[in-house]
Amino acid sequence: MVSNFDFDDVQLVPKKCMVTSRSQCDTTIQFGSRSFKLPIIPANMRCVIDEELSLWLAENGYFYVMHRFEVDAIKLVKTMCHRHLPASISVGIKKEDIDLINSFKMESCKPDYITIDIAHAHSDNVSDMIKRIKDTLPNAFVIAGNVCTPEATIFLEEAGADATKIGIGPGAACTTKIKTGFGSAHWQLGAVKDCAYVANKLIVADGGIRQHGDIAKAIAFGADMVMIGSMLAGFDESPGELIKRDDGRLVKEYYGSASEFNKGHRKNIEGRKLFVDYQGPIAARFQEITEDLQSSISYAGGTNVESLRSVDYVVVK
Repeated sequence: MVSNFDFDDVQLVPKKCMVTSRSQCDTTIQFGSRSFKLPIIPANMRCVIDEELSLWLAENGYFYVMHRFEVDAIKLVKTMCHRHLPASISVGIKKEDIDLINSFKMESCKPDYITIDIAHAHSDNVSDMIKRIKDTLPNAFVIAGNVCTPEATIFLEEAGADATKIGIGPGAACTTKIKTGFGSAHWQLGAVKDCAYVANKLIVADGGIRQHGDIAKAIAFGADMVMIGSMLAGFDESPGELIKRDDGRLVKEYYGSASEFNKGHRKNIEGRKLFVDYQGPIAARFQEITEDLQSSISYAGGTNVESLRSVDYVVVK
């Protein structure tokens, strides 16, 4: 039985506050061998992150996953390695991705985190890629996705994934539900809950995050990290094009990885282009997320992110 609810359908129930100031609440999270300031990941999309923003995030103690589209991954890994920063890249499952993994075996600098970025990861091809990475780069922390069922979560963990990315089609720029009839759109939070219930390793909730409070909800239902796309696409550092509307309003483009704007063709399209309001420097958004998550922790009656996992909830739909 699928848990049929989403972020807007749920409210978390407060507990007695245990801090005198919300600033006392700790938002850091351990993910793999490193700790990070927030349990969030900017989506590994061309319009959300690039090499420059990856460097800013790593230097400031935030986790990132660089996208896999026309990227010099070896150069990025070397840059991060030489600065003693975490190197986090994405791959697919094609021959060029296998060649990339093999090439790292001969390099002195190797990626710390590798995300297998596939629309439907419950497949033998992904399982084979996980095993290939683990055989070639045994110290790499492997994030595999995307899936949205307990069966698929178990499948990826058994293949060797260190974390599983949950979410098929819930993102604002994704049209998978419309084009195929499948996915976790409108029940993404339920999918996170069901997959986390069977997981023995870490869970990344990917997609459907519209408000800062959704981060707390995703963690409460089992996520260890939360991937965010559209909410981080409108800033100076976001790579999307800045456009001035006829009414003078500034917006930035945001498009899905399976859209024609990312692919460069119209075959197997499951994404679209949107425009999000321009919002200035991204550091202010990260500070706001930090403060809001600290407030969430205080409402949960704790002092750290882990306390969010013990709260009760009400389905309000």
